[in-house]
Amino acid sequence: MERIPILKMGPYLLVSIQVDMHDRLAMQLQDDLTERIALTGARAVLIDISALDTVDSFMGRMLGNIAAMSRVLDAETVLVGMQPAVAITLVELGMTLPGVRTALNVEKGMELLAASLRESDSTSG
Repeated sequence: MERIPILKMGPYLLVSIQVDMHDRLAMQLQDDLTERIALTGARAVLIDISALDTVDSFMGRMLGNIAAMSRVLDAETVLVGMQPAVAITLVELGMTLPGVRTALNVEKGMELLAASLRESDSTSG
């Protein structure tokens, strides 16, 4: 079965979705990602969807679920690279993706996560 690669970069996990997502692949990503968060103790997940031209309601829910599961495992989620057509579709479907923060690109997403982790460390330390 095909899998989406999950890269560990310091306290982050980086997921770059470069293929069209079908339901089974989205479910596999959810399982693989939650397992990797628990295994590595990653504090943040950055998901790059810049290669996706379309997102249906199932994929939107899966992204929301991934963020919720990550939060339960003490990791933040940032979604980057959303195409305008994908944003329009999500809004038209009434999907708000609670708990999912967004950034325009990977660089901005990493800056957002770094700032968030610094803030989290300063309030818990």
